[in-house]
Amino acid sequence: MSLDPPTYLASLQSNIRQRPIPWEGAVRAGTLTEDQYAKIRDVDKAKKSEQRKEIVEADLDAYRLLFVGGNGKPSVLETAAKQANVVQYILVLLADVLDAVPSLAKALFKNPEPYTHFLPLLHSNTTEDHIPLLTSHALTTLMALSRDESTATLRALPVLFTYISGLAKSTDAGLQDIAVQEYSTLLNGHASREQFWNQRSETIAPLIKILHSAAGVANSGNASATLWSGNTNGRTAGVEGSVGGGVGLQLLYHVLLVLWQMSFEAEEIGDDLNSEYDIVLLYTHLLRLSPKEKTSRLILSTLYNLLVKNQTSLLPTAVLARLPSLLETLGGRHLTDVDLLEDLQNLKDMLEEYTKTKTTFDEYVAEVQTGHLRWSPPHRSQVFWAENARKILDHHNGEIPRQLAEIMKKPWDNDKQVLAIACNDVGCLVKEVPEKRWQLEKAGLKTRIMELMQSEDENVRWESLRALGGWLKYSFEQSA
Repeated sequence: MSLDPPTYLASLQSNIRQRPIPWEGAVRAGTLTEDQYAKIRDVDKAKKSEQRKEIVEADLDAYRLLFVGGNGKPSVLETAAKQANVVQYILVLLADVLDAVPSLAKALFKNPEPYTHFLPLLHSNTTEDHIPLLTSHALTTLMALSRDESTATLRALPVLFTYISGLAKSTDAGLQDIAVQEYSTLLNGHASREQFWNQRSETIAPLIKILHSAAGVANSGNASATLWSGNTNGRTAGVEGSVGGGVGLQLLYHVLLVLWQMSFEAEEIGDDLNSEYDIVLLYTHLLRLSPKEKTSRLILSTLYNLLVKNQTSLLPTAVLARLPSLLETLGGRHLTDVDLLEDLQNLKDMLEEYTKTKTTFDEYVAEVQTGHLRWSPPHRSQVFWAENARKILDHHNGEIPRQLAEIMKKPWDNDKQVLAIACNDVGCLVKEVPEKRWQLEKAGLKTRIMELMQSEDENVRWESLRALGGWLKYSFEQSA
């Protein structure tokens, strides 16, 4: 997938290409050999891609030896290791030559360890050193063009991902954009996507933070609670070309592109992606705020890929996030993108088919399973509790009370209403099925409700008092 190079990187490369290097003096000093200089000079003089391709393809082995060494001959990165200006130039030249001569990428792997003298260059003691950035770009280009999955590449990929993740964590939007574009270039096959997922605390987590900012969600505290409560800043664009939190549209698009590429692994990672990052809820919110059709297209396509492969687990969450009503609203807009319209219709059809067969009980169970409660209709419905309380207690050998207990263990500092709702639900279960109080007590719910009577939040105190009142009522009646 070809993307325009980020401005900062393109400017840096341009400056290095134009910087004069005393090559003949470098040869005399032993920084590089006559043969190496001859090969550099040949491609350096050929400014057009076609000329470079002809020169390099006529002697692929020699250019392989120049860049990665082999057969007892050192690479130019070895001989010039102490000359930063030469190393920078070689890294830019390698990326340029690979773009012009894709066949060189495969040829470099005749050396079984082509990364040996590149990977150490990813580490630097100063932020002003451009060598790590240029190295990551050269390696990204090499891996993407070669589509190599050798042991050497599988060992190098985690190191490269770790470096790029540092760029993604930067507060500099330019470096973040370089990171996501390099990620996108690398995620062209299952092996790289699998490794990206295995390193998700480094790779995916910073991208989710960028999306939280775009959604108007503060990254301090519980972002999930904010999304479920709907208390986001919405559109907070301060300048043209940006969305919430000042995230540029280009950066947003590239982050969405990376996660869209990862969604092709939905069958393996979909459930965990949602449980760890609330991706369905986040994407539903982003879709509501999406400023352009191209961003909406990626959001819809990602949602479709995730939902179609994980219908049992993720469709209930999509319904709770109110995705169906949002899709209806989108359908009423004048949209022109063919792919967007197709994914929109496919999602609507899938969700419509799902909701046809689901009951209020199914919706309640799905909500509890998300680990986050909101004041959806079942919680306040006396009819719902009268008809379903016993079923809730019996469902999967008491799974729901245990999940309520897990929810109530958390402090929910940013969304106290979750605790109030949980207390309400426990009180309703006690009221409708008093003889099963022991089951709730075994799950630790009575003890936790007594603790919550001391809560600073008025609603939590009230709901916990009501729930405990039901417990005491039936305890007195039983003893009377």
